[in-house]
Amino acid sequence: MSEQSRSEGNGKATAVEGKNSLTVTDNRTGKTYDIEIKDGTVRAMDFRQIKVDDDDFGLMTYDPGFTNTASCRSAITYIDGERGILQHRGIPIEELCEKSTYLEVAYLLIHGHLPTQKELDGWVYEITHHTYVHENMKSFMQGFRHDAHPMGMLLASVGALSTFYPEAKNIDDEEQQHLAAVRLIAKMPTLAAFAYRHSLGLPYVYPDNDLSYAGNLLSMLFKMAEPRYEPDPRLEKALDTLFILHADHEQNCSAAAVRVVGSSRVDPYTAIAAGVAGLYGPLHGGANVAVLKMLQRIGKVENIPDFLETVKQGKERLMGFGHRVYKNYDPRARIIKSHVDEVLEVTGKNSPWLEIAVELEKRALDDEYFTSRKLYPNVDFYSGLIYEALGIPTDAFTVMFAIPRTSGWIAQWLEMLHDPELKIARPRQIYTGELNQRYVPIEERG
Repeated sequence: MSEQSRSEGNGKATAVEGKNSLTVTDNRTGKTYDIEIKDGTVRAMDFRQIKVDDDDFGLMTYDPGFTNTASCRSAITYIDGERGILQHRGIPIEELCEKSTYLEVAYLLIHGHLPTQKELDGWVYEITHHTYVHENMKSFMQGFRHDAHPMGMLLASVGALSTFYPEAKNIDDEEQQHLAAVRLIAKMPTLAAFAYRHSLGLPYVYPDNDLSYAGNLLSMLFKMAEPRYEPDPRLEKALDTLFILHADHEQNCSAAAVRVVGSSRVDPYTAIAAGVAGLYGPLHGGANVAVLKMLQRIGKVENIPDFLETVKQGKERLMGFGHRVYKNYDPRARIIKSHVDEVLEVTGKNSPWLEIAVELEKRALDDEYFTSRKLYPNVDFYSGLIYEALGIPTDAFTVMFAIPRTSGWIAQWLEMLHDPELKIARPRQIYTGELNQRYVPIEERG
């Protein structure tokens, strides 16, 4: 070991050069070890040198849920949860929402820099002209039951894309990497809209390449008998902003799933399908559905004090508040909150849930019980209200989340491919079962 050393019989170890080290004493043996600290992190494998004897496997670290374990080095997204900061490639999320479009942010995530006008025009053109899916995909969709969950349909159809593009298995080919990125970003709204329309028994609507990314999605979701769907610019802007806010969020469950599955060197469509699967869960992508259901249970503003008391008593959960990473107000929640009224104005809805949400937030933030526990609104608290105002069923909320998160998943997958330390993911376990048990013949069992 060059940077750290194991102690010998005298119980001392040669210090790591400089002060960036952790000194550990194993009280079982009295030996002392110096472990290098780099970027505020120690390597778990460095603890394997700590042994009781030469036959010992070595010390492992135990971290359920990976709450304090870094699995990779990444230059894509930066989060400072204590201060409520979110940046993509070093650019604050507030600036990106104000000055960029979703497709520009997608380019930033994947390529590492903001595009020039020429680069952006080419990028938008490519994505716009890859929105159509193979006609066989319609037959694939039609094979689902009428009541199939839209997210289950999306999961299956994204995985099925790997069968349409077998050349994508050449994952080291830069042209195939680029094509996969373009195809996935372009086709995800089409697949999502097909799943949504299938669940309502409506005919599928083909992409309209004259519309913006968000406008095209609105057309595929809501176009009926009119010759051409004309999306309201305010809805386009609100949806595009929501897409920017959902584009990437560091090593969350779905991003980690993409990296874990991708580490086996599977094709990108299958790796991204793993991300869809991770997002499917109610604790991840389904969190905004839980918020809407909570607001509906509260029923009216007058019931908020009693509801908050039941939360304090542990009988209810305050959904949409708190976050594994953020210990401050989620910056995404501040941004999306400003668009809710605008969407309601366009759709002509007088949402009772918004009134309850605003008052619930106010009362919770005035209550020391919640603020002392760092429980502040996150992006899920308001995103569901926008989807509900658009007329999207709660079953399809997570599908809407998957569309923008695709660019983040692709960026994570590409970064993983170029990681010089990449290894197939293979966590360790602490075995707690029996050993060396006698096999019992079936006639003797029970």
